[in-house]
Amino acid sequence: MLTHPTLDKLQTLRLTGMYQALVEQLQMPDIAALTFEERFGLLVDRECTERENRRLTTRLRQAKLRQTACIEDIDYRHPRGLDKSLMARLVTCQWVREHHNVLIIGPTGIGKTWLSCALGQQACRDGLTALYLRLPRFLQELPVAKGDGRYGKLLTTLAKTDVLILDDWALAPFSEENRRDVLEIVEDRHDRRATIITS
Repeated sequence: MLTHPTLDKLQTLRLTGMYQALVEQLQMPDIAALTFEERFGLLVDRECTERENRRLTTRLRQAKLRQTACIEDIDYRHPRGLDKSLMARLVTCQWVREHHNVLIIGPTGIGKTWLSCALGQQACRDGLTALYLRLPRFLQELPVAKGDGRYGKLLTTLAKTDVLILDDWALAPFSEENRRDVLEIVEDRHDRRATIITS
């Protein structure tokens, strides 16, 4: 078999997972013990894994999560009042598929933002989209979006996101315009998508 043209074609086709797996197979002395189907299966598995990893990386980058947090790192010994059985249900992301919302409340410094980011990351790992927004800053950016014509597109993007995280809800009283904007966002998502609110 002419390996260099095959490797070049795999790169041209952007099959980087298969390319790397074939390079590794060519360096293994006992690879001939596997059948063609087994070797080919390993190449395809590697390509699928590479593509899923790239999609996950893209989802996490687009989520703009404030903190790098994951559900597995939750410390239940800390006195936060977290219910393990509730967290086990939230980890499945069924609440997202059923378009339910999560409200995380508690005093400053208890880890509300971290927990919301962990739930957002879990959603991304399950193939769902997420977006983190710190509400006070976001509400300041909305008038600019209205002024430059991005407002409608922004609302559409928020309405399509599977998990919207609104952090630091109601740190200050909402203005009349803020109330209308938040109502539009919540109304667009009601019974269609899931939202996490921290306060």
